[in-house]
Parts: sequence; C-alpha cells; structure tokens
Amino acid sequence: MEVIGGARRAPGPFDRILELSVAFTKEDSAETASETLLPDRPISPHPNLVTEAGLQALQTQLQQAREAYEAAQAIDDVNEKRRQSAVPLRDVRYLTERLRTAQVVAKPESSDTVAFGSTVTFSRADGRVQTYRIVGEDEADPKAGSISFVAPVARSLMGKAAGDVVGSGAQEIEIVSIA
Repeated sequence: MEVIGGARRAPGPFDRILELSVAFTKEDSAETASETLLPDRPISPHPNLVTEAGLQALQTQLQQAREAYEAAQAIDDVNEKRRQSAVPLRDVRYLTERLRTAQVVAKPESSDTVAFGSTVTFSRADGRVQTYRIVGEDEADPKAGSISFVAPVARSLMGKAAGDVVGSGAQEIEIVSIA
C-alpha cells in the first residue's frame, strides 16, 4: 500500500510505466536514457582459459575502465556524466567477471603437439603459410597473430603434431611447426 496525501492506495497497473517514463527522470529524452542503460557484454559459455599475459591484459583493461568511470563521475552535467559512465561501467562488470572466472594455463612444456599457448605455423591448400598463437578468447587478435582456442581452426589443430594434416579439400591445412 502506498500513502498519497494521507490516503492509502494500492499500486495500480500504470505505476510501473510511470516509473520508467522519461518524463519523470533527469534525462533530456528517451534516447539519452537508453544511451545510459547499455546491455552487459555477453559472457562466453566456454571455460575462461587465459595465458599469464592474457590475465595481465585483463587486469590492465579493468584498471583503465575504472579510471574512465572515475573520470566520468567528475563531469558536472548529469546527462553527460551518465553517457560517459555507461561504457566504462559495463566494461568494469564484464572484466570483473572475466577475472573472477579466469583459469591461467601455463605455457606448454612440449612442442610435440599443439596445445593452448602454442604458436603454430601451418600451410593452407592454397599455398598461404600462417602462424598463430592459440590463446584465450579475450586475448585473441588474429591481425596480431593470435587466435582463440575455441576458433574452428584452433580446435582442429589441438593435439596434432608437425606434419599432420587436418581438414579436407580446399580447407585442408598442414602443420609446419609448433613452438
């Protein structure tokens, strides 16, 4: 029961709508309100395997997100503060969860077979030779030479040795070396 002007009233069906209406908030518009309510970044269903460098990168990114959030909190304009806080706040939630679930995997002791953390050079059926390090999802960057352990090519290489061929036809790749 809610007390309004001394009278008691049961919540009505439109009370929830009024709570969410932009007319009753400090935002300038519905667009501004939606900008400040970013959805969470999706969390992978796969185990959160990371290299030591990957763990350090997550910690650095979390620190940067916290600093960006703190800087946004110093903004006087309420609407601008909310806009500038939205991304760092979402990133802090994501990175905190990823650090909480991180499982550091040591460097492979052997280069006999492809494993998490291995650097693999392989040749494709079209003659291209590529080298990638197999790492965690958050640290993967194919342009920089690293792919996630859940990527299809990485999954097909895991447990294989130099000289092994995986795939078929135009998708066939041969492992040249493992480091």
